[in-house]
Amino acid sequence: MSNVKHLTDFDFNSTIKESKVPVLVDFWAPWCSPCRMQGPILDELAGELNDKVIIAKVNVDECEKLAVEHGVMSIPCLMVFKDGALKEKSVGLTGKAELSAMLIKYL
Repeated sequence: MSNVKHLTDFDFNSTIKESKVPVLVDFWAPWCSPCRMQGPILDELAGELNDKVIIAKVNVDECEKLAVEHGVMSIPCLMVFKDGALKEKSVGLTGKAELSAMLIKYL
């Protein structure tokens, strides 16, 4: 079972604002090939980082308002939030080493 959390319009803001740990959010869509390739990388990171980071996904087709609010123009779009604020952003398929390097700064 995956440790990746699926966020919606309903729980996105509360998850970001209330989290005591960094939150990595993947804005994605099921029809996006690079997004599907990003999934296993996120699953692996979620398993390794367990309670140090929240790894989450937002389906841009189901949560279009969130994507617009956060300026998502291309997917996959990965954003790191810490203390409720956006800290870092990466667009396109991002490897495990690069994601780890992004996150380590906020642990």
